[in-house]
Amino acid sequence: MSPLRNPSLRQVDRLRRIVPWAVVGLVGAVPTTVAASMAIDLIQKRGRKTRAAPRPGTFSSTVEESELDIYTDGATLYEDMLDAIGSARESILMETFIWKNDEVGQRFIDAFNAASARGVEVHLIYDGFANLSVPSSFYHQLFEQVRVLRLPTVARRFWRGPMRHSGFNHSKILVIDDDVAFVGGFNIGSLYARHWRDTHLRSVGPGAWGLRQTIAEVWNEFHDSDEQIAWVPPAAWESKLRVSANLPIHLVYPIRSMYLNAFARARKRIWLTTPYFIPDQQLLHSLVEAAERGVDVRVMVPQESNHILGDWLSRGFFEQMINSKVTVLLYTASMIHSKVATVDGEWSTVGTANIDRLSLTFNYETNVEVIDRAFAAEMEKVFDSDSMHCVELGSEWLNRHRLTKLAERALVPMRPWL
Repeated sequence: MSPLRNPSLRQVDRLRRIVPWAVVGLVGAVPTTVAASMAIDLIQKRGRKTRAAPRPGTFSSTVEESELDIYTDGATLYEDMLDAIGSARESILMETFIWKNDEVGQRFIDAFNAASARGVEVHLIYDGFANLSVPSSFYHQLFEQVRVLRLPTVARRFWRGPMRHSGFNHSKILVIDDDVAFVGGFNIGSLYARHWRDTHLRSVGPGAWGLRQTIAEVWNEFHDSDEQIAWVPPAAWESKLRVSANLPIHLVYPIRSMYLNAFARARKRIWLTTPYFIPDQQLLHSLVEAAERGVDVRVMVPQESNHILGDWLSRGFFEQMINSKVTVLLYTASMIHSKVATVDGEWSTVGTANIDRLSLTFNYETNVEVIDRAFAAEMEKVFDSDSMHCVELGSEWLNRHRLTKLAERALVPMRPWL
């Protein structure tokens, strides 16, 4: 019998043809879905008014040998970041998601150029997909000696491993002279300085090493040995201040495990803030299970985020959460973009990862984990301040219109892609 007439061999041959295209389709589904949701957002949010965000202030603490500052408004954060860039003597490393070509973005361009002109070694990483609307001429203002990696949107080595060579660069980190480091939810742009409530962390001291290492690992994977960022030893072992970084290129995604471990340990309270709450079932179960054993679980999300589709997907979880005694808080004052949590007044995290599959199983992300009571107390002050601008969902949510419930169910298949 001819090999092509053998049914089993024909099936194998067919699979060989189909599987590569199926893999390409799977990889392409995420950016395609994200692009579609962005288009929907642009159409639907035309009528939304941009409001000035509340500014709770800056909160400070010392953890071991590192001085930590919690920023809650972009204007103050950007000034301190630019001051740090201006005082850099040896090196600047930055990794960001969105870098707008506006007044704030231009100030960063000028600051990096000035640092480079005085001999500082500058390495910059930004995401190609997130900045498709920004003309390349904006970034071309950077001096030639400034080393830049635009994480490509499509031109990746997918053939070497689709999951390794995908993922958006969603981290937002700045490290100065291996000693001062910033990380959190703030992108670079005027909108975020004035109109978004976000949270960023500054670490001065040994805690900066982990953030430097995170940027170096991403940079080095995309460059030959003669262009790589050199490894430096940590100044000290940090038992209370840790960095968890999702690195798709290594198939490493520790942030999800970090959250699951913290929620499993909770005895008293879990206070979580995230702009996009689209958890997988295990994460959702961990919160529900904690609430049912008597833990005060509060989840704060924006009443209206910048992604309307994301809002609708989040709402599909609210009924189960309310029935399970999880408190759902809708932040009403502005768009809240913070990615933070604190547990039992002992454990806290500030970073770039949302509670959704894109952040936890696809993107480059970075969170700092802090195990310290004094720092957790400052984080709880921030949460209390934000709570003053929230409405709590109650039993009335369970009686929402049937068409609303139907729309939520119809969107369930999209959860794995956002």
